[in-house]
Amino acid sequence: MVEDRIREVFARAGAEGSLHAIPVGGEPDCDVVTIGRRAARDTVAAGEGAAGDEVAVGADGPVVIASIFKVLLVLEFARQVAAGQLDPRERVRVTAADRLGGWGTAGCADDVELSLRDLALFAISVSDNSAADLLLAHVGLDTVRLLTEELRLERTRIVGGPRDVLQSMLSEVGARDETEFALRYPVIPEDRKRRMGVLDPSRTNASTPRDITRLLRLIWCDEAGPSQACAQVRELMARQVFRHRLVSGFPDEVAVAAKTGTLPGLHMEAGVVRYPDGSCYAVSVFARTRELAASRPAVDAAIGTAARIAVDFLRRRGR
Repeated sequence: MVEDRIREVFARAGAEGSLHAIPVGGEPDCDVVTIGRRAARDTVAAGEGAAGDEVAVGADGPVVIASIFKVLLVLEFARQVAAGQLDPRERVRVTAADRLGGWGTAGCADDVELSLRDLALFAISVSDNSAADLLLAHVGLDTVRLLTEELRLERTRIVGGPRDVLQSMLSEVGARDETEFALRYPVIPEDRKRRMGVLDPSRTNASTPRDITRLLRLIWCDEAGPSQACAQVRELMARQVFRHRLVSGFPDEVAVAAKTGTLPGLHMEAGVVRYPDGSCYAVSVFARTRELAASRPAVDAAIGTAARIAVDFLRRRGR
């Protein structure tokens, strides 16, 4: 069975994985994929199994979404721009106090000034935590929460932005800043690390693989907001620079628009793969490893392999 093959892929990489994959048709016309989806879901119990229009492995179990949260954030930003509530050209200064570490402006040594729309670009393309945090200050956390309700992402829970996640990690190890965290974290016992709130779906931003593919389908079908807002999110996700997870599983001619997420022991990516014939498939993959390492190339490759197995199954069923 396809589900067993997917589980074996993760087991060989030393991880446990969950996945959901569905066809979404060619953007932005996705009407054909709505036929039979409810019936297919009813035949797949407890998030396990494969039906004609989905592959599900633990698809309804709660998962930490980490930086995949930024897709919701940027979608809400694009919706507010389309509604005339925000000016995408508004300038924002990223100062030392705003830096959260990591890629993009989050790791800059000096102050940087850029527009709101470039904050959105950096948040998605390089997963810039500072850019996402400043963008969230303009968009509003409550509006992002309301967005999940509007889109009927019933298992998605948003508790905060990147700064909230960082502060949670600092407080749990008793560190005042990232430098002190880097010194304290390695010597913390493994069992204590595993109990950290950022790794617990009940205490941090969380969803399910099925909810995330629903979000992607709505974006690709222009059903998550105004068409220009959905198009902007699709375009930004296509510009993500990280190519080591979903992209690794597909041939060069297959385009992938996606967003990664990473925390110690958690590796994930959600995106849409588009074949030259125009067919598209939304895939969300979440892996949890036994070792709490942030870098696990074998697990990253397993995410791509599992996604390819699921999509190949859907393509065979669709013929």
